[in-house]
Amino acid sequence: MADTIAVRSPYDGSLIGEIPSQTAADVDRAVATAKAALHAGPMPLWQRAEILDRAAARLTARRDEFAEIVAKEAAKPIKTARVEAERAVGTFQFSAAEARKLAGEVIPLDAIPAGEGKIGFTLRVPIGVVGAIAPFNFPLNLVAHKVGPAIAAGCPVVLKPASQTPFSSIRLAEMLVDECGLPAEYLQVVTGGGATVGNALVDHPDVALITFTGSPEVGWGIRARAPRKRVGLELGNNAPVIIEPDGDWRTAAAKIKVAGFSHAGQSCISTQRILVHSSIAEDFTAELVRHVATLVVGDPLDEATDVSALISTAERDRVERWIGEAAAEGATVAAGGQRSDDGVLLPTVITGATPEMKVCAQEVFGPVVAVAAYDDLDDAIRTANRTEYGLQAAIFTSDISKALTAVRSLDFGGVLVNEVPTWRADQQPYGGLRDSGNTREGPAFTIKEMTEIRMVVIHG
Repeated sequence: MADTIAVRSPYDGSLIGEIPSQTAADVDRAVATAKAALHAGPMPLWQRAEILDRAAARLTARRDEFAEIVAKEAAKPIKTARVEAERAVGTFQFSAAEARKLAGEVIPLDAIPAGEGKIGFTLRVPIGVVGAIAPFNFPLNLVAHKVGPAIAAGCPVVLKPASQTPFSSIRLAEMLVDECGLPAEYLQVVTGGGATVGNALVDHPDVALITFTGSPEVGWGIRARAPRKRVGLELGNNAPVIIEPDGDWRTAAAKIKVAGFSHAGQSCISTQRILVHSSIAEDFTAELVRHVATLVVGDPLDEATDVSALISTAERDRVERWIGEAAAEGATVAAGGQRSDDGVLLPTVITGATPEMKVCAQEVFGPVVAVAAYDDLDDAIRTANRTEYGLQAAIFTSDISKALTAVRSLDFGGVLVNEVPTWRADQQPYGGLRDSGNTREGPAFTIKEMTEIRMVVIHG
């Protein structure tokens, strides 16, 4: 009997199910099937769009089913998991819209004498087999961000979900094939470890593109391992928000209650570093702590729960160590910092944080925000930019000049004004700089990455 991987609830350790621990040979078979499908001829655009339309409709009808799967395997609170399912619907809708208008452009060849009498235009053709490596934190919507654009582009996908959260990917693939008309060879799920299945995908000569979401260490390792492939990386961040005294800091505190602690902070753009002007720092911190105290911690399947377990006890223990180190280095734990009775790390607010502390310098990926005071906006911007990451940042201010200064000076892929850096629209160009990655997600932008330009010249 083939080896299997037991998948357990991050919340209580109960067995959810088992998945095959597949091998490089399984990847070889999947890639060969995908390559054969592509060589048989790409699906016409209308067919791709209709499959994606059906995916959006079926996922809408099955929202609660998928939300429950995500809640169980990722310990994502059920009401938050429903939001993820709704976002995935939108991702498929945007992919369908882009499929209907996927086109090249006319090139005016007769702009030079040698081009007289010639017609030139480009086609967008599928790049080839896509190897998709998905993360645990958004196991449905971030898979949709890989699979939806690939279907629109006409690319078969071999998908490796995170071993902690495989069932949403498996169920999505079944739905797309059984209920939406996607040919089975266009989406194959391979389950197993990164060192086996993941590396086999990255190394396979017939995989044209790798799309990876996860840690910078793994992501840049993939980039180095596959120098001749197109590799799209969406990696980490330690998202900063600057709060000026003229900004609506009460609204900022209310938004950070969600933005810093949704899915226990396990989001690449979870609000982490809060830079607040010294004139309002005390009042803002008190307001934030008051909001955080209202968060309900517990079972992800409970409708009341706002924050549940981290993906593993090892991750919980790491985040606890970072909190302890910050306290030892002079910071104050103003809220949380301990476990609940059922072992869930409580939402934590740290004050007096300095840029060198791990809770500021690195990506916590846990239910922790670090508050630091500043006196000068330029200093706050420099502090925000003092990072290896560069995904999204934000500022709260009512002064348009300050807002424009921040927009021009914050060195991030996205800058939000009077909104938390955790906000994202699934159709936007989403991605970062430096260790945050090298691509822009959003169906319109991903589809371009998953296609090649073919130049056509006709002499008439």
